[in-house]
Amino acid sequence: MERFAIMAKLSTDELLDAFKEMTLIELSEFVKQFEDTFGVTAAAPVAVAAAPAAGGAAGGDAAAEEKDEFEVVLEAAGDKKINVIKEVRALTSLGLKEAKDLVEAAPKTILEGANKETADKAKEALEAAGATVTVK
Repeated sequence: MERFAIMAKLSTDELLDAFKEMTLIELSEFVKQFEDTFGVTAAAPVAVAAAPAAGGAAGGDAAAEEKDEFEVVLEAAGDKKINVIKEVRALTSLGLKEAKDLVEAAPKTILEGANKETADKAKEALEAAGATVTVK
């Protein structure tokens, strides 16, 4: 508990300096704990919601509304896997090993709850790197 009390008093710059001191593995573990603690996903720019499942049961009006959250799904890495891994890292801020594992395990969701513009940009970047991508 004492450690959290000290961290609560750190400024943003002090926190960034602390993160700069961490190894990628330590930072990855911190991000995972942060996600679990606060129920968020660092890979997505918007929090993921279960609204589409509930919206389908609501009736025709919900289906008529324009979709505002999208998933970017990597279907296949293609023959330029290294370029795709680089793009996945840029889009998600995953470490090298995590991004490589995600790309090799395709089809996998890269972004969840992204807005239309973000999803389209991610799709374009991944396809330019040689990947096959769908936006749902």
